[in-house]
Amino acid sequence: MAAKFSSGKFSIAVCDRCGFRFKLKQLKRLIVKTKDINILVCPECWEADQPQLQLGMYPVSDPQAVENPRPDHAAADGSRIIQWGWNPVGFTSPFGLDHSDLAGVGRVGTVTVSTT
Repeated sequence: MAAKFSSGKFSIAVCDRCGFRFKLKQLKRLIVKTKDINILVCPECWEADQPQLQLGMYPVSDPQAVENPRPDHAAADGSRIIQWGWNPVGFTSPFGLDHSDLAGVGRVGTVTVSTT
């Protein structure tokens, strides 16, 4: 039985992306989202299928919640009362701080500007 196509050993083709001439055997198929889109490109224009385009195509199990969580009882006795931050508002002493020490205080007043 005869072959359906010739070998194409000396065939010249044009890259579908850049338009330059190459041997047909040098051109590669372009694959997008795991699908062949019937575009032949030269080795310089060819790029591998981008894995980020395949997001959502396959199921992902990534649970975020914890089953049967337990509260932290150490925070109730005061051993973990820490005020984070550099020079917080209301900071007075490094000992005996509670949450009321970080209460902000503000006032509204007037400003008088005179020019001479």
